[in-house]
Amino acid sequence: MPYAYHLIAFAVSAVVVLWSTPAVNKFGLKSGLFDIPDKRKVHQHPMVRLGGVSIFAGTLIALLVVWWSGGFLDARGQILPPDEEYEIWGVTLGGLAFFLIGLADDLFGLSPFTRLLMQTIVASMAWKAGVQIEFLSMPFQDALPLPVWIGLPITVLWLVGMVNATNWIDGLDGLAAGVSGIGAFVMLIVCLFMGQPAAALIAAALAGALLGFLRYNFNPAQIFMGDGGAYFVGFTLAGVGVIGLVKTTAFTSFVLPYVILAVPLLDMSAVILDRLRHGKSPFLADKRHLHHRLLKAGLSHRLTVLFIYCLTLWAGSLALAFAGIPHGLIYALGATLLLAYTSWKVWKYIETMKEEG
Repeated sequence: MPYAYHLIAFAVSAVVVLWSTPAVNKFGLKSGLFDIPDKRKVHQHPMVRLGGVSIFAGTLIALLVVWWSGGFLDARGQILPPDEEYEIWGVTLGGLAFFLIGLADDLFGLSPFTRLLMQTIVASMAWKAGVQIEFLSMPFQDALPLPVWIGLPITVLWLVGMVNATNWIDGLDGLAAGVSGIGAFVMLIVCLFMGQPAAALIAAALAGALLGFLRYNFNPAQIFMGDGGAYFVGFTLAGVGVIGLVKTTAFTSFVLPYVILAVPLLDMSAVILDRLRHGKSPFLADKRHLHHRLLKAGLSHRLTVLFIYCLTLWAGSLALAFAGIPHGLIYALGATLLLAYTSWKVWKYIETMKEEG
């Protein structure tokens, strides 16, 4: 089976997370490592924020199992050349470093400047390892190579931006895990279609971990992924987007990661612009995010999460169509109809709540 290793990565990761998350939650409760509710947060009870430990462990163990089994191969079924192997290590070790930064923030509380500085350093090291945006795909002509002084900051901005976008959307039970899981699954499909099976293995392992984590994180959540989990997930998605999609020569490949991950990226961008417009610090936590606005409009917790899932699925379906995947337009049409129906249900729900209120 050509995709047996991807199925193995997905399954192993999911099983590890399903098995380890209760143990991590128990440890966090006993150790007092939990998040206390406040006026900005939605949860009403102390919640352990160490779920990222399980997500990271599940993804890493799955990738090691596949690695030891000889499953990291190129599109021709041969051993990866050194440059592609370095890229895989760049995403894997970079994910480890970002996980540790987030875990340190969960445990000790880092300042925004310290977090951003450490994120920038790790992202620059990942660029050095080969996780690089090296050219800009152009229609009807050859790709435009990017000089280092442009490629480096663009890559760092993409990696760090996606890390924080994932962290910022982690505001409701199951929201970040579900949105990221959909993104990882779409990336898995697109990477395979684009002939990038090694990058697809990372996406498969991450998708399995997030699916397993949703068992404990969907509303009502038993545990949160925390900054450690959000940083790891965000960087891994961004890294796979670079080595699995942006590095291919197809014109659409350059925009695919941004389309797949449009929901968290646009949410973060809108919040930053809104804060700056009101003279606020872009790092100041508030309730300007999409999920906060939907809750304020009257949606229930679960309906808000499910609606944002539909938005993410719709964006992913557009990416499938842009990538030229067979029946991609049909998938996009189906997702558009689903989003339209969900939007109608949301509108009806809000109107009903207004009448009752």
